[in-house]
Amino acid sequence: MSGKNASYELPLGPIHPALKEPVNFTFKMNGEVIEEVDFAPGRSHRGIEWMGMRRNPVQILHLCDRICGICGVAHALVFAQAIETIADVEVPDRAYYVRTIIAEFERIQSHILWAGVAAHELGFDTLFYLAWQIREESVDVIEYITGNRVNYGIMMVGGTRRDITPDMFPRLEQALQYYEGLFEKMVDLFLNDKTIAMRCKNAGILTKRRALELATVGPTSRASGLAMDVRVDSPYAAYGDLDIDIILPEVYSNETVGDVYDRIVVRLFEVKQSVEIIRQCMKQMPEGPVLAEDKYAKLLMNLKKAKGETFARVEAPRGEDMHYVRMNGKQEAPEMWKVKASTYSNQMAWVEILQGEQIADIPIIVASIDPCMSCTDRVAVVNQEGDAGILTKEHLHRLSVEKTRRMQS
Repeated sequence: MSGKNASYELPLGPIHPALKEPVNFTFKMNGEVIEEVDFAPGRSHRGIEWMGMRRNPVQILHLCDRICGICGVAHALVFAQAIETIADVEVPDRAYYVRTIIAEFERIQSHILWAGVAAHELGFDTLFYLAWQIREESVDVIEYITGNRVNYGIMMVGGTRRDITPDMFPRLEQALQYYEGLFEKMVDLFLNDKTIAMRCKNAGILTKRRALELATVGPTSRASGLAMDVRVDSPYAAYGDLDIDIILPEVYSNETVGDVYDRIVVRLFEVKQSVEIIRQCMKQMPEGPVLAEDKYAKLLMNLKKAKGETFARVEAPRGEDMHYVRMNGKQEAPEMWKVKASTYSNQMAWVEILQGEQIADIPIIVASIDPCMSCTDRVAVVNQEGDAGILTKEHLHRLSVEKTRRMQS
């Protein structure tokens, strides 16, 4: 290797300070400029889908909360919706509003968490600490509603485990006013700071056409100008009753570039939108139960007899989250359960947005799609030694050992 424009390969990961979760990148470099990008996910296997196909739907909700520590309620909600469709379960109207409120508080804490991580990737750790301090208010409210700060455990097939009663509204309103009061400060710190603008504007550009061709979702697609949002395009929970506008970069600027800066714009203004959505829910929430408990035993019996297949979608903080479920009516466990999280759709954008960029910009560009490898990764195993789909612990252990040896060779 010699000369100013020497070409070489730069490996990054699977463990690296710039990465929140394990993923392998290989960059073909020309000096400091990235010419080609390749990446290899697949290092966060936990076997959640495999475990789910050996449990009943109520038990699977417990697993759904643990697919992701940031958007667990989105996974639990979309799985519950799929089961409710197959088993023809009627959800009380009030439960729809409770689901919407908790989903929007989850969106707030997720977007602010991402903003802190983005600041950290830029080397602005003071802003990182401030953002995560601001995030605490939403996590506190989630704990106030559900009893938990991370794995909420509030979703049930047929409704929610807990209600949000009128005497709880003052605490929710306190949080909403807190974020409204801080919004302009957050905009000033993230969007008017010269250093952030210099690092993020025209970096990691994903055009509207390429965003559509790569099937991106969520804030990543909206930052490129695609007006796509499951809450509007295919309303679920209480969203069909609410006034919701799709957030695009035009809310702050007169143009859409599709760069890292625009992704910051979309997420910050979606925090403001979530505040407005929660307030609408509080004003419009109907009376009634959140779960028909007197019918719940019958509901559980019906789940054992449920037969059919469907998929459900929700707009998780990172974008469209889809679960496919198939029940055969002979067993209480699903015959098939597949999760397609937002990052699965967005990760191919890395190849597009990293080409032509500088080494120093890799951390913030990678983080700009808000990746979650735990949501994305899963393992498919074909057992050729025995009955299809029946795997012993010994068989799985041997496969794991063999994979480890292949990686080491």
